[in-house]
Amino acid sequence: MGWRGVSKDLIGYDGLVDAALRGVVRQALRDVAERGLLGAHHLYISFHTGDPGVDIPDFLRERYPDEMTIVLQHQYWGLDVRDDAFSIGLSFNKAKCMLTIPYKAITRFADPGVKFGLQFTGPESGVGAVQGGLNLPEALPPASRSNTAAPTPPAAPAPASASSETPTEKVIRLDSFRKK
Repeated sequence: MGWRGVSKDLIGYDGLVDAALRGVVRQALRDVAERGLLGAHHLYISFHTGDPGVDIPDFLRERYPDEMTIVLQHQYWGLDVRDDAFSIGLSFNKAKCMLTIPYKAITRFADPGVKFGLQFTGPESGVGAVQGGLNLPEALPPASRSNTAAPTPPAAPAPASASSETPTEKVIRLDSFRKK
């Protein structure tokens, strides 16, 4: 029957793409757990603090009730990557903490050292954007640019708009390929 009459995605492509891109995050973390952060790589991971399965200390949940960004660069330990979530040890104001973050809670993943980023908008609205060539470190608040892992306010990195792109920047919005 061709393209006529196509109205509902019964395969669930949005979910498939979302799962595949979260798999990129999982595999990147597995590589870091096995080999460490090599070269210029360092990771910014933003996540919803109230999502099911997120396990963070109460003082962090009180300070960041909606979203938080962690930085994996020099000071982290115990990175344990599982199929549905990862756990990591980080220090916050000299307090050593273990955090567990399910991949479904992640809203943004960026590796500014190689100008790579993913932004997830959630299953209800589909996958957001795959970003490459963005100047991500400068897009983050100063508190998250330090050499230690630290939470940042929820406003960290926003996708660049097409009008602010330079010739080397690329933003591919996956939702632009979707039929409405």
